[in-house]
Amino acid sequence: MSFLTGSPKSSWQPIMTADTTRTSYWVNWKVLVCAIWVLITALSSIFLIWKYETLRNSRRRSGNRETHQQQQQQQEEETLGVLYEDETWRPCLKGVHPVWLLVFRVFAFIVLLVLLIITAVTDGGSIFYFYTQWTFTSITIYFGLGSLISMHGCYRHHKKASGDKVDNVDGDAEQGIYDVHGLSQTFSVSNHQKTLNTPVEDLGRQPAGTWGYIFQIIFQMNAGAVMLTDCVFWFIIVPFLTIKDYNLNFLIINMHSINAVFLLGDTALNCLRFPLFRVGYFCMWTVTYVIFQWILHACVKLWWPYPFLDLSSSFAPLWYCSVALLHIPCYGIFALIIKLKHYVLSTRFPDSYQCRR
Repeated sequence: MSFLTGSPKSSWQPIMTADTTRTSYWVNWKVLVCAIWVLITALSSIFLIWKYETLRNSRRRSGNRETHQQQQQQQEEETLGVLYEDETWRPCLKGVHPVWLLVFRVFAFIVLLVLLIITAVTDGGSIFYFYTQWTFTSITIYFGLGSLISMHGCYRHHKKASGDKVDNVDGDAEQGIYDVHGLSQTFSVSNHQKTLNTPVEDLGRQPAGTWGYIFQIIFQMNAGAVMLTDCVFWFIIVPFLTIKDYNLNFLIINMHSINAVFLLGDTALNCLRFPLFRVGYFCMWTVTYVIFQWILHACVKLWWPYPFLDLSSSFAPLWYCSVALLHIPCYGIFALIIKLKHYVLSTRFPDSYQCRR
């Protein structure tokens, strides 16, 4: 067991630099500047989500009263966030059966869940004090939800292949696995879609339901969070810990590596799109964690889980600004991986590749 957790002497906790429950800790220019960075990040994220999610749906509902030019502009905006139901469970290559994506997601979910349970039993509930465990829990939920979606997708694929009807619909058409509510109500096959020059192959496909969109959002949120977690740990925290004679154990190494391995594996197999505006969800995920830490430290005298979160340091505003800006390359790197996947697979398997950008 010591191989998994390491010896107690190797455990690391930052030194408490100040009493975080004192008013003087929070009422100063450093906290004000950091709060401004957090506020700017939150407002920018909310604006992106509002513009491309909420506003896009309201525009679609009033689309019949718009001019042709406005409809073309609307189509470009809608394409950024559109998702079809079969894209949540269908592999990116026609020759790959959906069951393989299902097997991968179930395997990833089991491994991640076991690691999470072992870590929680070993270190207690305090592990959720760290951003790493927040992200690790989120990606475990992603693979759990993805497993359920893939199971239902494999069922529909089997019915379609056998020529049976699924939910009173012929197996010839790609139909949805969810009741179409909320977001999906606006994607009806109509003359308005034809006016917007929607591709013919998309007209017979069912748009994703609410859970399908939630699944895609969690995927994109985890994409940035996993990159941020692993990059900060391996390139910022580990060098600092090495100086302090800290010994990494099996669980810590896995917490900061296997999450990226599984997510990249799922990315290589799935058909999920990657609209860039959903970086807003990733930023809001981090903002939520920071606000949680601030509230907790204002109420309880604790050490900070990460040194760069400590507001008593004179470099705190610089640290907060740097971490905020780090979200852009972390999300951008994953977006480039998606583009590389599109380029390689569409070039090598032009007749089999079935993802849309």
